[in-house]
Amino acid sequence: MNNSLPSTIKDVRQLEDLLSAPTPGVIKSLSQLQGDLMILGVGGKMGPTLARMARRAADLSGHQRKIFGASKFESESVIDELETDGIKIFSGDLLDEAFLASLPDAENVIYMAGLKFGSTENAALTWAINTHLPALVAKRFRGSRIVAFSTGNVYPLVPVHSGGCVETDDLGPIGEYAQSCLGRERIFQHFSQEYHTPMTIIRLNYAVEMRYGVLTDIALKVKTGDPIDLSMGHFNAIWQGDANAMTLQASVHCASPAFVLNVTGPEIISIGSVAQEFGKLFRVEPKFVGQESGTALLNNAARAHKLFGQPRISLSQMIAWIGDWIARDQPLLNKPTHFEERKGKY
Repeated sequence: MNNSLPSTIKDVRQLEDLLSAPTPGVIKSLSQLQGDLMILGVGGKMGPTLARMARRAADLSGHQRKIFGASKFESESVIDELETDGIKIFSGDLLDEAFLASLPDAENVIYMAGLKFGSTENAALTWAINTHLPALVAKRFRGSRIVAFSTGNVYPLVPVHSGGCVETDDLGPIGEYAQSCLGRERIFQHFSQEYHTPMTIIRLNYAVEMRYGVLTDIALKVKTGDPIDLSMGHFNAIWQGDANAMTLQASVHCASPAFVLNVTGPEIISIGSVAQEFGKLFRVEPKFVGQESGTALLNNAARAHKLFGQPRISLSQMIAWIGDWIARDQPLLNKPTHFEERKGKY
């Protein structure tokens, strides 16, 4: 454990500061890039802290750089907070081509827009956001460097002992959400080659922090005594601040054809074992249902770790922080991950 890290995260303000703290690698990477940065879909779970990290790193690098953010925001308060922190915000529907055309040019783009939860009930909108919008963005920002978020859901379920999928493995998305995410990748890959646009595609699973994520979902079930489904018995996770840092550093690795990068932590994590750890913290015995399968949705992020180093925040630190946060009834986003899902229905 890093002795410079706090033993507890007391409130949302401290959490946001920690999640947006730039690493030396981020500062160095941004100093190597020319021009402004546009973050599309900045209003989601990761977007605000990634934008703040970019702003802080740009200031520390000594380069004059504007950080823009565009999204269909659910909350005006998020807009105010981001603008206070030095991010120029544009609020609107990215599917609206007139709005997209009105955005300022930027030499660097991070694409975070997507639809996952509710995708089963609204498959048409899911495909529109996850495949049509990337085409609009790829055309609009054809002269930029683009880092585009994808997901580890484009991989098939693989044996737990395999170590997880690497970037060159065959893909096998399960369900319409995952299929649309592969569609998103293919659209970006096509336009990367068509326009010679340098791109990086980030296959992420799963970013976590105190207020949401697989670890938080498990901790809440342990605390409340709800049974934990062991069907998807293993998973990957990475601290959201580390995912932010790797994403920003990936900007310097954009290429055409697009460079693909798995982003997650180094461990294959057992849901049962994590639940037992939270049980010790809460002094309760976890309840389980179902049987562990020999397969799971797993990423191997060795390529990212070789490029950027190991994540700063360990699994044990995440468990300790999240357990303490939940024990003190601190704020949550109330957005379950549905980590148990094996048929791709979100």
